[in-house]
Amino acid sequence: YGPGKRWPARYFRALGGVFVHGGISVVLLGGRAEVRLGAQVVGGLTGVANLCGRTDLGLAAAIMKEAEAVVSNDSGLMHLAAALGRPQVALFGSTDPRATGPLNPKARVLWKRLSCSPCFKRECPAGHYRCLKELSVSEVLTATLEALAEE
Repeated sequence: YGPGKRWPARYFRALGGVFVHGGISVVLLGGRAEVRLGAQVVGGLTGVANLCGRTDLGLAAAIMKEAEAVVSNDSGLMHLAAALGRPQVALFGSTDPRATGPLNPKARVLWKRLSCSPCFKRECPAGHYRCLKELSVSEVLTATLEALAEE
């Protein structure tokens, strides 16, 4: 869709690093268009399985079905995790979770509700992407740990 719905790669890398250092396995899923982004997320992390561009929908579903939790942008894979009933944290930026949020009682939705959001744009009209950048790694980590604790 574009950067208006994408939490920064460096934030995903930081979150993945916390999990890996805590002994939690991390699997990164995405389509062929996300191969470069997947490499940015993995960065120098070891112990992360980067499967961006290497799965079809069936395999992605099988992997998610076994996941303890899923952290995702507002995407098709977010809806797949919801359909599978996985504990999840869904990150919203330019779109409105009240309209397109995950239909999953185990979902935690993080959305900043800034005055400029939702704008429904692929790219930030103001150029700052605050709606996503202000979702901190610690907030996402806390929401993920809470989702795991309820499982």
